[in-house]
Amino acid sequence: MDPERQDDIAAPQPLDSESIRKFLVVAEELHFGRAAGRPGMAQPPLSRAIRDLERELGVVLLERTTRQVRLTAAGEVLLRDARTALEAVGAAARRARETGSPSPRLRVALKADVDGGLLPQILDAYCADDAALPPELVLGGFGEQPQALRDGRADVGLMLCPFDDRGLDSEPLLTEPLLAALAAADPLAARTRLCLADLADRRLPGGSAASQGPRAGPRPAGQAPPASNLSEIFSLVETGSVVFFAPASVARRYPRSGIAYRPVSDLPASTLALAWPQDARSPAVAAFVRAACTIAAAAHEQADPVMHSAAS
Repeated sequence: MDPERQDDIAAPQPLDSESIRKFLVVAEELHFGRAAGRPGMAQPPLSRAIRDLERELGVVLLERTTRQVRLTAAGEVLLRDARTALEAVGAAARRARETGSPSPRLRVALKADVDGGLLPQILDAYCADDAALPPELVLGGFGEQPQALRDGRADVGLMLCPFDDRGLDSEPLLTEPLLAALAAADPLAARTRLCLADLADRRLPGGSAASQGPRAGPRPAGQAPPASNLSEIFSLVETGSVVFFAPASVARRYPRSGIAYRPVSDLPASTLALAWPQDARSPAVAAFVRAACTIAAAAHEQADPVMHSAAS
């Protein structure tokens, strides 16, 4: 074999990120017309970019007919790995930008009120131990925290288990009972303890059946989007529209005369975890993890009576 040709095979040229982005748009839409409707996209350059990418790789990525566009096996592999690669590039840029700012701050991803009541103490311990600026809180919805860590919008995150832990390390902080929050006027509120079967005709804020537990999957077709915060959820609970599974720490922090919290014997416990990117080397991340684990250990030793009574 020609030595120069052998070198070309051994050391392929890196792929152009813009071509990869265009491929991802088409692969997600599986339709060149719809993909061209995305901002910054146009159909002729889009088609040309995909053809150039296939020529460069020497494989067919998309099977095109007059009726449909379908990913080949090679296209499915590139779709999976390209997302990860572009995500890593974007994360690196965000982290570099944040680290190089005049006053870099640790960024903590979380869902408001999903902190087991530990966040204020963790922040105090972190600032005292590291003499650092108070962290920036990156608020998001349920399940959004892992992605915020992977794409560089946050450095550490507080989240409920289980979660998508691809590329992340984590440490469980607190395990506590989940309680059923019911309207005080609900007949079930007269009981001291429930089981999931008792909730057979009740719905959760997301629309799924309460009897299936808190992670019953997507809401039924046509169901309205779930309430976005605790205030909205509690209002729906008080009117009897829904029931809600609340960690014991939330029940303790938000007593309301119109809501009754009741233990559910066959409901799995709720575990709060702290997560961070596997490749994190930041002293600030390490200091925050130390502070969080110290506070969580102290909270465990002083377990709240509400949690004990709920678990018994």
